[in-house]
Amino acid sequence: MKRYMMVVGLFLFVISVHAKDKFYEKGILLQMESSACGLAEKGSKTLAGEFLGTDGEHKNTQELLCQEYVLQADRVIYRIRPKDGKHPVILPIGETAQFRIARDKLILRIPETNDKEHEYSVVSITPRADLQAARGGRTASTR
Repeated sequence: MKRYMMVVGLFLFVISVHAKDKFYEKGILLQMESSACGLAEKGSKTLAGEFLGTDGEHKNTQELLCQEYVLQADRVIYRIRPKDGKHPVILPIGETAQFRIARDKLILRIPETNDKEHEYSVVSITPRADLQAARGGRTASTR
């Protein structure tokens, strides 16, 4: 009985170790654009506004720009933005990237550079137009 329990325990251990292996999909970084992602406001009340309680406040408003990358996978095109807005990493355009989706983020790494994982948020997902056109032509010819 002990031998049976040990075999079952070893089997479960092997399955759990194998489940932790990370599977990456491949894609190509096509382009990088700067897109508006919010506003930064700096404001300070005037001295009279502080004492009198008026709304005499001076504000500087500046539009923030974020890097937005286009990542082309086998079947879809992802538009992604870095999660770390303060220290974004510039990615090399035209390089092959490896990525995986984990919960609410896309984990990206580029083996040719430093093989470090970076977190990105997915802005949009669209199907590849060239694959849709090929499927449309193929289904029309089979009818």
